Amino acid sequence: MEHLNKLIDLTYLKPDTTRLRINQLCEESIEYDVCSVCVPPYFVQQAVRLLENHPIKICTVIGFPYGYDATQVKAEAIKKAVEEGVDEIDVVANIAAIKSGDWAYISNDAESMTRLGHMRNLTVKWIIEMNLLTREEIAKVCKIAVDKEVDFVKTGTGTAGGAVTVEDIRLLRTLLPASMQVKASGGIRTMEQAVALVEAGANRLGTSVIKPLIAP
Repeated sequence: MEHLNKLIDLTYLKPDTTRLRINQLCEESIEYDVCSVCVPPYFVQQAVRLLENHPIKICTVIGFPYGYDATQVKAEAIKKAVEEGVDEIDVVANIAAIKSGDWAYISNDAESMTRLGHMRNLTVKWIIEMNLLTREEIAKVCKIAVDKEVDFVKTGTGTAGGAVTVEDIRLLRTLLPASMQVKASGGIRTMEQAVALVEAGANRLGTSVIKPLIAP
């Protein structure tokens, strides 16, 4: 698929991430001209410095990986990320609150994160961890995402359950308006996978590997 590289958020979020690995990630992002790099908050300044002369966007995660930080804590993390130069944030929904049926909390959390992000000209992606949710919960979360005008709904963190599937993307596309974007993440390792996810309706792909996804 032509221009597949421009749909990729090249990502490395493992707890044993090092400065050397972030250097490699940024070098790969330049070589393959991807859309963005997504790095842990600790490494944002490093990534900004390495990519300052390139159009590649800088993304970081908020509330990663389980989302159960208090809304105020997430808000402070967003402010810090802005100070350090990010363009996009991937915010983990509070999965514990979803599973507890605390929809008022989830709605307020989404509104706060999105408003704060948009005030600072950030693209806001909301990670809903589909592998842990029922279809009914996914539908409710998507309705909140639409109501609060998040920019993307993201399938998961890649830390819970199996790889993202075409069925996951098709489900989100039935629940979201065409104007809302979808990010597929988790276990994307081949070009065939990537193309199938895009054809199903994914607008971005989060992956830690790039070479197998790009045609020689």
